[in-house]
Order: sequence, then structure tokens, then C-alpha cells
Amino acid sequence: QVQLVESGGGLVQAGGSLRLSCSASGRFFSIGTMAWYRQVLGKPRELVATITSGGTTNYADSAKDRFAISRDNSKSTVYLQMNSLKPEDTAVYYCNAVILPRIGDIRGILDCWGQGTQVTVSS
Repeated sequence: QVQLVESGGGLVQAGGSLRLSCSASGRFFSIGTMAWYRQVLGKPRELVATITSGGTTNYADSAKDRFAISRDNSKSTVYLQMNSLKPEDTAVYYCNAVILPRIGDIRGILDCWGQGTQVTVSS
């Protein structure tokens, strides 16, 4: 069974920085695209940033120029460096990864989610 475990959330003042981490554990062959999403209570979950296995990144407009997504394939870990945080960045942040459990097992591809980590930005 594959699990994603996030860490790094917390309380920070506006203008501050946080770095989120998400590591995949369990048995699998490879990890494809990884992403960070966020959700405010009562609102839909929204995409923050994605990164492919080759390192190509994409950002939501709200994250451009302030957030940076990166990954360490040797550690099966994805990071989200968040700078110049604003109160509107307050949300639960979720890690997502597309995982191939066994070589060639395309039908078995998993869409995995972490448990979420709270980020609160005070004004």
C-alpha cells in the first residue's frame, strides 16, 4: 500500500515563508506527476502547483512568483516552498501523486493523496 505523508505546515505571519514536504512510502515502481492542492473549508479543492517526473513545473496564478515546487526522486519526495505568504493562502494543503505500482501495470496506476497539512497565515 502506498502512502503520502505531508509535513511542514503551521502558523506564520503575513510575508513569511513555509516549506511543505510530502514523501511517498510503500512498494511501487515509479512516481509520475506530483502536485500540491489546497482547500478552504466550504470551498472546492484547488490546484496550486504540479511537477512532472522530468521536473517540468506549472503553477496556479495565485502561486506564481511566490511558490516553488520541486522534487527529489531519490527520496520520493515533493516540496513546496512558499514565500511572501498572504492571509488568503490559509488552507489545508494536500499532496497528490500519480504512482505506477508495478512496471508495465498501467491499469493499476494509483492516484494518491496525503492527509493534508494546515497552513495558517496571520495578518
